Amino acid sequence: MPEGHSVHRIARQFARNFVGRAVVASSPQGRFAAGASAVSGQTMVESWAVGKQMFLKFESGEWIRVHLGIYGAWDFAGSVELDDTIASANGRMGQTNMRGTVLDADGENSLSSIGAPRKSRLRMAESEKSSELESFPPEPVGQVRLRLLTDSVCADLRGPTACELLNEDQVQAVIAKLGPDPQHDSGKRAQQKFVERLRKKSTPVGILLMDQSVVAGIGNVYRAEMLFRAGLDPYKPGNKLTLDEANALWKDWVKLLSIGVETGQMMTMDGLRGKKWEAAMANRADRHWVYKREGLPCRKCGTNIRLEMMASRKLYWCPSCQT
Repeated sequence: MPEGHSVHRIARQFARNFVGRAVVASSPQGRFAAGASAVSGQTMVESWAVGKQMFLKFESGEWIRVHLGIYGAWDFAGSVELDDTIASANGRMGQTNMRGTVLDADGENSLSSIGAPRKSRLRMAESEKSSELESFPPEPVGQVRLRLLTDSVCADLRGPTACELLNEDQVQAVIAKLGPDPQHDSGKRAQQKFVERLRKKSTPVGILLMDQSVVAGIGNVYRAEMLFRAGLDPYKPGNKLTLDEANALWKDWVKLLSIGVETGQMMTMDGLRGKKWEAAMANRADRHWVYKREGLPCRKCGTNIRLEMMASRKLYWCPSCQT
């Protein structure tokens, strides 16, 4: 399932390519025909995300909410323009002070693919991959729930968990149920809300970080990496966390989410320079402390990384460093 950084990147692409333009909406699959018809021909006026939820607003005041879930993805096609913020990063993040194109073997990056050449097709979900496009607009491929089309760009949505038409009150009701997202609200109030919700329950912190009502956007990768970076036992009850521990988790999430949005990759290792940084950006195995490293020695202490199931999700952690 795409984690928060991916959904923010998709929202930015809509802001760059659709906001301020008249949009023809359709549902080739037919399952969202009424919703598509309600906004078709209108100008899109807003595009943003909270956690794993994305919201597209139209001039009538109606919204489309999309949750990609496990199988959902957006395909962009046509003259796709690169989001300014992502383009300006050009592979350079504050922790590395490095420049250069980010190339990832698994297609997780987008600095080469998101700014795809004219007449291209770009898929955005947890990974981002591009290919050449022979004609525009392309014929719908597969079960396209929603197609959004301008005179130069097409976006096809397939396999989402949710795609629905909402009014303003309904949008606010959805957001009210979500925990804070530092890309949507990075203020002190958001941090305080996170800390209060995290420390309120006796549920293990490893479960709470995946609870979208506690904090929006964290998935399995960020959960494992943040807990390792904090040196926290995943089974420690939330109400046993100190204020310092809870505040530190929020600040780390602010940092890691920002890196993910700018690079398209869940880079969680600090202090990498030169060839090590390039290797980490090119290969997922070189940019995580514990995620998918079960049975391998911990990068810090040498203890084998453990893989366990926590609330039906895979948990990766070091039993020595995280005590």
